[in-house]
Amino acid sequence: MRSRTLSRCSAVAATVLSAALLPLSAAHAADASAPAAPRPNADSFGRIADAVLTDRTAALLDRPQLARTAQKAQGNVRLSPALSRTENTTLASVRGTRARLAEFGEAYSDADTEVTVDSTRVEGQRATVRVTEATTLTYRKIRGDEPPTTGFTAHHELTFTARTDGTWQLEGVRRTDKGPRAVNEPVPAASSAPVRPTAIIDAPRAAITLPAPAKPKNLGSGTTYDYTAMATYAEKYWKNYNTAYRRFNSAGGDCTNYISQSLFAGGWKNDTTSTEDYDTWWYSTSGQTDSWIGVNEWSWFTQTAKRTTALANAYQMDLGDVLQVDFDKDGAKDHTMITSYRSTSGVPYLTYHDADTYRRSLSSLISSYPNSAYYAYRT
Repeated sequence: MRSRTLSRCSAVAATVLSAALLPLSAAHAADASAPAAPRPNADSFGRIADAVLTDRTAALLDRPQLARTAQKAQGNVRLSPALSRTENTTLASVRGTRARLAEFGEAYSDADTEVTVDSTRVEGQRATVRVTEATTLTYRKIRGDEPPTTGFTAHHELTFTARTDGTWQLEGVRRTDKGPRAVNEPVPAASSAPVRPTAIIDAPRAAITLPAPAKPKNLGSGTTYDYTAMATYAEKYWKNYNTAYRRFNSAGGDCTNYISQSLFAGGWKNDTTSTEDYDTWWYSTSGQTDSWIGVNEWSWFTQTAKRTTALANAYQMDLGDVLQVDFDKDGAKDHTMITSYRSTSGVPYLTYHDADTYRRSLSSLISSYPNSAYYAYRT
């Protein structure tokens, strides 16, 4: 376990492995020609995972960069030469995100990344390790109205290969979450995917330029909905899910289900008046509509039913307003988020599921996805 440094991007929260290391397979045991794999140091698997992800987070900080901790061996585990080169590219991409954030007037002054090992499986000369990353970033007070922190929980699968000298090498790191990449992950390459047909009733794209034209939202008493309640619900359940609802993480993602819950908490009513697709919106103990859990279906319903109006600029969003993103601009929206905080200078902060994230600024999302299409909804 590393001691905390000035970066505070540290510390394996390495726990006892939830799955015991498995013995070699019978096929490997029977093959006398195959060298026996060195016994892995399970704690070292967690430490090297923490080192890699901590280095990524440190690359976001608005301060001189410290030496990369992942370049040092952790027990009998180290990065492979190929992955070390890949991580060089990843860190350069993350530093690019930091530079784009600076253009928006945003920076992070401090951070803490903790990694927990969820499971480990060893088969012959290979090991597969699943980990959970919990990262908190402290906003630097540049405008003075930023929230204290943003945070996210992300999941990764790491693959290791045993070497005959008794060491293990980390060969690959793969995200397993749906939804937007975390801010400490590399920016995806621009896609040239063919555009899919869009729905007849759809929201227009929102601009993502600053300054945005004024579009104040009435948050006071006498409004139809309680927007503060929407934001409060979202921030209460961003990582500790409400057990009163089903989860859809493994069935395409939980993002829109979670946003529907937040809107319901703020006064949206179930709509069961029609049998037409996308004309209803409801959840019950026995089922739910596609518009409750589907990204595009939610958009089509809210436009048809006039539950929302499109905003011309995403920076106009306020409490309870919703943002959707089409990451590859293929005509189908991919992710849904809700505004749970807005600074006095006009920056919306989004909270969402998959990967579970708290108060991520719109500027941060744009910095990570500069080539995507954005849709903003006034609720």
